[in-house]
Amino acid sequence: MKSHFTFTKKQRSGIFLLVVLMVILQVLFYFYNKKLDVYDKKRIVNTRLQQEIDSLKLVQIENTKFKVFPFNPNYITDYKGYTLGMSVEEIDRLHAYRATNKWVNSATEFQQVTKVSDSLLAILSPNFKFPEWVTNPKPKSFKANSYHTKPKSFSEKIDLNTATASQLKRVYGIGDALSERIVSYREKIGGQFIADVELTQVYGLSPEVIENVLEQFTVKTPKPITRYNINTATRDELVTIQYIDYEVAHNIIEQRILLDGFKSLTDLTKVKDFPVNKIEIITLYLTLE
Repeated sequence: MKSHFTFTKKQRSGIFLLVVLMVILQVLFYFYNKKLDVYDKKRIVNTRLQQEIDSLKLVQIENTKFKVFPFNPNYITDYKGYTLGMSVEEIDRLHAYRATNKWVNSATEFQQVTKVSDSLLAILSPNFKFPEWVTNPKPKSFKANSYHTKPKSFSEKIDLNTATASQLKRVYGIGDALSERIVSYREKIGGQFIADVELTQVYGLSPEVIENVLEQFTVKTPKPITRYNINTATRDELVTIQYIDYEVAHNIIEQRILLDGFKSLTDLTKVKDFPVNKIEIITLYLTLE
């Protein structure tokens, strides 16, 4: 046994060096494993954080996407048409069609008027919102004595500025919603209509229903307004008119100078950015004298 535990000086030094080396390796291995654990934990944390950041980015992208809400294509403005992807020519075709006092009542008719592509129509048409009388028309019923009813004279008609919702409901094609809408619109514009043509601005009234209304009602006490000479009116005077802003007023004056004065109120349709579909209302406030 003595021979197994008796070492020379060199052997003891070698054994000691081996033990020290083993300790050093164990210490290095311990710290290396610990570093790997920390790295793995950081990697897990960073992965979760990145996933959170990515999800927030997706939400942000979704929120910044252009959203199209249901709309009536008859009232597409230049800016609205541009954001929808329509060309200037397509928008102009729609405005020219509306200037003739005609209405687009279906996606097919919209494409026929504007000549938009099938792909763009497929994107836009799901968002078209037409009045209820277009999407869900009521069956026409025979109107008794329709061929023998004598048109009412001006004196026999009821003043549209004093008519109640109950009186309006008697008109064929007018229900609770439309009668209340007419009265609400009248209150919104100051309690009085200026002329019969303002009925066209009430949402949901078809030309046929308006015609039925005007068989029994008319504006007898028009709202007093100030009328301006289109050839002398200033920009500040023009902007007091409904549907005319400063930019349109400026364009009217520029066109007036270019034409050396307007010869007809219909010349306004040549003015840049002029709301052609509102010309009948705007001209109520204008004169050439």
